[in-house]
Amino acid sequence: MNGNTIAQAIEILLKEIGEDPARQGLVKTPERVARSIEFLTHGYRQDPRDVLRQAVFDEECNEMVLVKDIDFYSLCEHHLLPFFGRAHVAYVPNGRIVGLSKLARTVELVSRRLQVQERLTNAIADAIQDVLQPKGVGVVLEAQHLCMLMRGVQKQNSYAITSAMVGEFESDPKTRAEFMQLIRHRQA
Repeated sequence: MNGNTIAQAIEILLKEIGEDPARQGLVKTPERVARSIEFLTHGYRQDPRDVLRQAVFDEECNEMVLVKDIDFYSLCEHHLLPFFGRAHVAYVPNGRIVGLSKLARTVELVSRRLQVQERLTNAIADAIQDVLQPKGVGVVLEAQHLCMLMRGVQKQNSYAITSAMVGEFESDPKTRAEFMQLIRHRQA
């Protein structure tokens, strides 16, 4: 990623909207935006599968493992506006488990790319399935999209909810129901 090129593009953008990039408050804006874009898209520079592989352990466990309410932030690839929310990630082990923080890190890496929520949801499930080969994976994302809140339809209380169900989460109604019940439960 070339920060200088991004900064130059932002300077052009400022001029095109009628601003003066030499104005005191905007002088360093192109460089700040370039650093921001670099941070917001750092998921392109690491494979979430590699992160998961760093903490895989052999363990005979056959009960669902769930990490819920994982905050995430991403950029809509259609408008380059943020969408953000919570991810709920579960799997049923098949002789191998992964460090819990690696599930949250997977959400982080995949969300830090230009995305649509549907692809983001499936990419998280696919990475976990590929590395662990569990009996099943369930992922649910709940998000608000600024492209719907501050432009377009401007619906302030709208949430988009997407799910990806693999293996037992797709084929076993009891596993799916348990997962959905667990993610509804909120801490007091």
